Amino acid sequence: MISLPRNPRTRTWLGLAPAWLVIGVFMLVPIALMAVISFLEANPYGGVHFNFSTDAYVQIAFEYDLMDDLVFNPIYINIILRSVGLSVLATVVCLVIGFPVAYFITLQPPSRRNFYIYLITIPFWTNLLIRTFSWILILGRNGVIETPLLLTGIIDDSLGMMYTNGAITVGLAYSYLPLMILPIYASLERLDFRLVEAASDLYAHRLEIMTKVIIPLSMPGIVAGCMLVYIPSLGAFIAPDLLGGGKRLLLGSLVQLQFATARNWPFGAAIAMILLAFVVVALMIYAQSARKRARIEGDS
Repeated sequence: MISLPRNPRTRTWLGLAPAWLVIGVFMLVPIALMAVISFLEANPYGGVHFNFSTDAYVQIAFEYDLMDDLVFNPIYINIILRSVGLSVLATVVCLVIGFPVAYFITLQPPSRRNFYIYLITIPFWTNLLIRTFSWILILGRNGVIETPLLLTGIIDDSLGMMYTNGAITVGLAYSYLPLMILPIYASLERLDFRLVEAASDLYAHRLEIMTKVIIPLSMPGIVAGCMLVYIPSLGAFIAPDLLGGGKRLLLGSLVQLQFATARNWPFGAAIAMILLAFVVVALMIYAQSARKRARIEGDS
């Protein structure tokens, strides 16, 4: 019979060892391999040459001209900025839609809440590719939106909604909206509504109650929802590829293109590391916000 160590700290480490092993094998090791590949030379036929090189990172902002001189090339910088901008925009859209929905569900009787949560989770039962492809039928030429407008004479030609940044934003917001609603609902569900009643008794109008009572108390859910939408939106591939039509590349599409088509593994790995850096920065901001919030709650 194997006896467990008496030291509680040792027992804790032994209990966490399987989780650390899984994280190390399936997360840290691939990230380390990606980091190593980003500093190697590219093989024109795919793969890498095991020679140290920083060309992949230089290529993000520069290129060699006909005289073999480095010149600034903003094309990949624009893709990075577009990815961050559309991810933030999709997060804002999800927040604007998701918070009222979560608040509405919270105000319902307990017997109805599970039904509304059930409706929120229904999209996850369908493949993401199919759900995104449906937006082509909605936004595309002679689609669900354009056909009635053309038949009634409101418009004479296509609105050109497809293959735009707006179409990508719609696809991202639609894909990840439930990830915004659920954590906000979980936060609002624990809200003590006696505080809302007290604010109302003190003659606070609805806007003040919302901005000074409800939103601050539900901030953990809001921040968590924003992270859950922003991070996958930043590395999304399906929505930009289908709704952007290859004309509006984002970071996820660029990484896929480098590994599958251009066969420039180091550059694809470098872009993936840039993507990882944005994710880490977002998580650091979230952790800092959580520590600040815990400090305030401890002082109070």
